[in-house]
Amino acid sequence: MLLKGKTALVTGSGQGIGKAIALKLASEGADIALCDVVEETIKSAASEIEAMGQKTFCCKCDVSNTANVDETVNKILDNTGKIDILVNNAGLTRDTLLVRMKDKDWDTVISVNLKGVFNFMRAISRPMMKQRSGRIINIASIIGIVGNAGQANYAASKAGVIALTKTGARELASRGINVNAIAPGFIQTKMTDVLSDEVKQQMLKAIPLNTLGKPEDVANAALFLSSELSSYMTGQVIVVDGGMVMA
Repeated sequence: MLLKGKTALVTGSGQGIGKAIALKLASEGADIALCDVVEETIKSAASEIEAMGQKTFCCKCDVSNTANVDETVNKILDNTGKIDILVNNAGLTRDTLLVRMKDKDWDTVISVNLKGVFNFMRAISRPMMKQRSGRIINIASIIGIVGNAGQANYAASKAGVIALTKTGARELASRGINVNAIAPGFIQTKMTDVLSDEVKQQMLKAIPLNTLGKPEDVANAALFLSSELSSYMTGQVIVVDGGMVMA
């Protein structure tokens, strides 16, 4: 039970990678505050976590809305008394070529994927500073490291998340707060399930391990960064991609 007695807040935790992270942290003893823009999905995840014997608290929240985020964090703190771990996972895509990208496509992705991370980091930093401890884990992407055609907005948002992670790590380290990021590669979720077999085969050719990742692979990395096993790590980006990106 690596996280016994801890409380974790996971955004975008109603499905996919976010849900897998919430379940993994709960399996190691953490109580979970679930946050998603679709309330029905987090209620389903909460039922699974409560079956493990852990407490849950559900909040519908638009991560791009600053006032909504501040209100959500305050509600969770009022209910749980503390937040030891923050996992910024909420995100979306609006893919198209740069020359065809509309302002709305750009603004929506940047607002959710990057501003949303900033909003939660800012809201949670002060209470974590007061308790002089905390773990902040931001879900980036390998696309934020290498770029990808048709994803200028997504790549820029995830590169921004990496830079924000490193800056937060420098600012908060003296208060006992570790800030790290995870950069997943191609992970098997509903987004990849709809791709054609031809596209999936092309993806597999770029992966040395020759398989798509699973949400649990990212969740395992999140567990490591949430626990004392990573106590001497901050400002780092853990790549979970089957070997696609090698420095």
